[in-house]
Amino acid sequence: MDIEQKQAEHIDYFVKQASNLKGTALSTVIVEATSHPSLFAFSEIIAASNVLELEGTENSASLDLLRMFAYGTWSEYKSAADRLPQLVPDQVLKLKQLTVLTLAETNKVLPYDLLMQELDVTNVRELEDFLINDCMYVGIVRGKLDQLRRCFEVQFAAGRDLRPGQLGSMIQTLANWLSTSENLLVSIQEKIKWADTMSEIDKKHKKEVDERVEEVKKTLSLKKLQTVSRQTLSSEGMRRSFLNMVE
Repeated sequence: MDIEQKQAEHIDYFVKQASNLKGTALSTVIVEATSHPSLFAFSEIIAASNVLELEGTENSASLDLLRMFAYGTWSEYKSAADRLPQLVPDQVLKLKQLTVLTLAETNKVLPYDLLMQELDVTNVRELEDFLINDCMYVGIVRGKLDQLRRCFEVQFAAGRDLRPGQLGSMIQTLANWLSTSENLLVSIQEKIKWADTMSEIDKKHKKEVDERVEEVKKTLSLKKLQTVSRQTLSSEGMRRSFLNMVE
């Protein structure tokens, strides 16, 4: 079972749970969801009406925490920790995993120094163990650890939830990509047309050259024949003259 199918099943489970609970019970479900080792997307849970109703209540911090797991990073949590529930170890691990995904969105080569700073890791061994055991083995990223250059080269990273307002930016990016692709396609078609035209010109030129060569061959053959004929006639005339002298 791949990670996308697992995600879909876990999301469906927690959305159903959230839809049937309120208040403190709902806060418990949020802790469970943000601690789950195989769940890395939370926007659908946030969109559940019962969850949105936490806004402005005594349990609103649970909604803020869920949003942090959907869009935020470990360093952002630390900056807002005084307004959010304290995390259990599984939640800390999850938020650090999500932080790696966020960093991988904008940079496919992640320096060790940056990762250690963002993840509160004190040494390279601990960082590499985290990347191997808690990220690559889990399947949320694939990449290469480069100890010589002290960096993690990202080959694949799972996507996170879209932040509020990010959808419009993504649509614009896709529209720009589509426009660029269409322009590139037109350029390729024009080059193919130009190549076809040049091919026809080359064929026509080759045909003309071949025809000229044949004409030259015929002319040379005719001249050679005429030369041989004149030589034959001259020889015959000299023979007759010689015979007349003898007589």
